[in-house]
Amino acid sequence: MRDWVKQADLDAGIRTDGLTSSERDELAQLRRENRRLREDVDILKRATAFFAKETRRTCTRSSRPSKPANTTSSVL
Repeated sequence: MRDWVKQADLDAGIRTDGLTSSERDELAQLRRENRRLREDVDILKRATAFFAKETRRTCTRSSRPSKPANTTSSVL
């Protein structure tokens, strides 16, 4: 019951030693967004590492000297 009174006083502006209900809601929303963005960054980092590894593997294959094709030309 004491917490309800304290929260009502905060919302009414009587007290200033805590967050109002709207500030608490905003803080919770921002924390959820922050968590989602951190997950997005983690996914992007993993995707970048995956594609960088694939690119290195592809470049390594294509940079190997290939056998020359049979290009014997006949002189007429």
